[in-house]
Amino acid sequence: MAFLEMRGVKKSFGRTEVLKGIDLTLEKGKTLAIIGSSGSGKTTLLRCINFLEMPDQGEMILDGKPLFNAVEAKGLSEKQLREKRLHFGLVFQNFNLFPQYTVRENLCLAPKLLAKEQEIDKAKRKELFAEIEAKADVLLAKVGLTEKADSYPCQLSGGQQQRVAIARALAMSPDILCFDEPTSALDPELTVEVLNVLRSLAAENMTMIVVTHEMKFASEVADTVLFMDNGVVDFYGDTKTAFGPDCPSARLKEFVGSIQK
Repeated sequence: MAFLEMRGVKKSFGRTEVLKGIDLTLEKGKTLAIIGSSGSGKTTLLRCINFLEMPDQGEMILDGKPLFNAVEAKGLSEKQLREKRLHFGLVFQNFNLFPQYTVRENLCLAPKLLAKEQEIDKAKRKELFAEIEAKADVLLAKVGLTEKADSYPCQLSGGQQQRVAIARALAMSPDILCFDEPTSALDPELTVEVLNVLRSLAAENMTMIVVTHEMKFASEVADTVLFMDNGVVDFYGDTKTAFGPDCPSARLKEFVGSIQK
């Protein structure tokens, strides 16, 4: 059974229909690469998955349970939407770290705010905060930045900031980790740093959705490829087929060929 399933997702901005009925499935522990030219709708799709945009039509199912139905969505409170967002971690193009906080504080901020909402006594909250800080240190080690825990974002390279952003997303223990062009703001040398972290997460069977223009990464790491063209899914299938000579989509072949030139 699919871990994540989307059925008939549509999204328009004014009279412009950006998503024209998207269906997809993703198995637990697998990596999905979403590729396509600018304006094809891939970032909008990712934002709908994370509830940063609300689909106009369609439904989402997570781990066999209904997560979203556009018919019922108008009645959702902000608290309910926030609870749904917790299933997903999102790493943006431009890091979006809080400049006034250290690296460790960036990782701990959201989990501590969530802990403060719980009705627990001070002793239990103090214990929970200690666990959050310990987890932050484990995650910084995972992305190779233990020595930067007390640094501020302005003291880090772009690649280091993006690795902090990945660790921050992991700090919330999401079911699915999502990336929106995670290397687009980086030069080639720093891009390698970030892609290596994504490779290690894939090797650990982290369920991931990656919007990317890095075809080499997509071909080597993703289990499945979704190619979007003009708001529709032009190709959805295994990576070997997507980048192989027998790919059934002429448009995908043309796109990959133009990228690799």
